Amino acid sequence: MMTKPSPAAKPARRLTKAHAEALFAVLAKTRPDPRTELDYANPFTLLVAVVLSAQATDKGVNKATPALFAAADTPQRMADLGEEKIAGFIKTIGLWRAKAKNVAALSRVLIERHGGQVPRDRDALQALPGVGRKTANVVLAEAFGEPTIAVDTHVFRVATRTGLSHGKTPDQVEADLMRITPAPYLRGAHHWLILHGRYVCLARKPKCEACAIVDICGYKAKTLPLQSAKAPAKAAAKRGAPSGANARNKNGSIASSSITRQSRAAPRTKSTRT
Repeated sequence: MMTKPSPAAKPARRLTKAHAEALFAVLAKTRPDPRTELDYANPFTLLVAVVLSAQATDKGVNKATPALFAAADTPQRMADLGEEKIAGFIKTIGLWRAKAKNVAALSRVLIERHGGQVPRDRDALQALPGVGRKTANVVLAEAFGEPTIAVDTHVFRVATRTGLSHGKTPDQVEADLMRITPAPYLRGAHHWLILHGRYVCLARKPKCEACAIVDICGYKAKTLPLQSAKAPAKAAAKRGAPSGANARNKNGSIASSSITRQSRAAPRTKSTRT
């Protein structure tokens, strides 16, 4: 279940499809080969890793899964391992008891209903214990290359903060993203947004000064420091180049006077089925 993020002080300026195309073009250039940070070997181990990642970090999951997947990397082996032994491998992960129960149960369902294979169907995936829409979308996109966008806390924050969506729920944000994201970027959109939220567009204080899409983003409370915005303009003036909205800093983002005026600190902001 996704934690509801704190609302921004002002809603972001809504981006157009042209803005969205420019935004994803920049993110694609910064991360040409986006992929999940979870370690997995096949669709089944991906499914298990995503289920284990609910209310946990990818790094924490990656520390626990090598030993688990060495012991059981198929539904049959996982079912044979059993709930108690599965739990022994994942005790370092939050909510490990419930997750061990879900992993054992979904393994049995895959054997009984799907011939031991992970289904390439959202409804079938969501019928598995511990699997919600977000998990199903991650598996469909990562394992099968389906053009889906899974909305977790990071994706929700980046989408609503930049203006890609004004949705109030994960489903609304997903629908907005599916409408506004150009087809060539659909397969990578989830990864670009989640990684941007994880490392740049942070919840408490986004790193706008290091953001490659700051000049496209519709966020009205950018944290770009005054000195960071003024320096490129002065340098541009000395070179005789345009300043203000057309002056770019070292990371390629525009240091616009409007961004400077709007600069303010960003507002501060259990279920295992995701």
